[in-house]
Amino acid sequence: MTLTKTSICEFGKKADFFELKSTENKLINLNNIKGENGLLVMFICNHCPYVVTTIKDIVETSKELKKYKVNSIAIMSNDPTDYPEDSFDNMIKFAEKYNFDFPYVLDEDQTIGKKYDAVCTPDFFGFNSNLELQYRGRIYELNNNVRPRVRAENSKNELLDSMIEISKTGKGPETQNPSMGCSIKWFKD
Repeated sequence: MTLTKTSICEFGKKADFFELKSTENKLINLNNIKGENGLLVMFICNHCPYVVTTIKDIVETSKELKKYKVNSIAIMSNDPTDYPEDSFDNMIKFAEKYNFDFPYVLDEDQTIGKKYDAVCTPDFFGFNSNLELQYRGRIYELNNNVRPRVRAENSKNELLDSMIEISKTGKGPETQNPSMGCSIKWFKD
């Protein structure tokens, strides 16, 4: 497991188009998933301890964002050959276990992960209604002194607060804390 942190938000960068198969065997693309007031694109996987620690809060955040007309999608870009826990069948089980109310899609050839410059799981990209990037940060602060990691005491849900701000104003906060997690497991050359 290699701990990786996301880079600084490239404010205004347009969302790259994608069309990927979901765990419900539907083709989901950028245009049919975007919400009226924004879109949260999340790169996650099934096995990363950072994802496992935050997944219930990710699902709750997604549910809350629907009230603000912001949709969510989770993309899995890891190499399932080297990481069988991230296979498509296990993605289906993971989505069912945690009651995903958003599509969980497979980036089979890793093209979308590379287009978005995803670096870790979880990696969050918050877009406004014009599909312009306004957030690239964490869900909340983790207590790194405890194993397994847990949410730091009194930490705010920065992802939720930022996406609500984006839904109302079209702009994300100027100050953002990077997300951190396991590196994306790219195919070996």
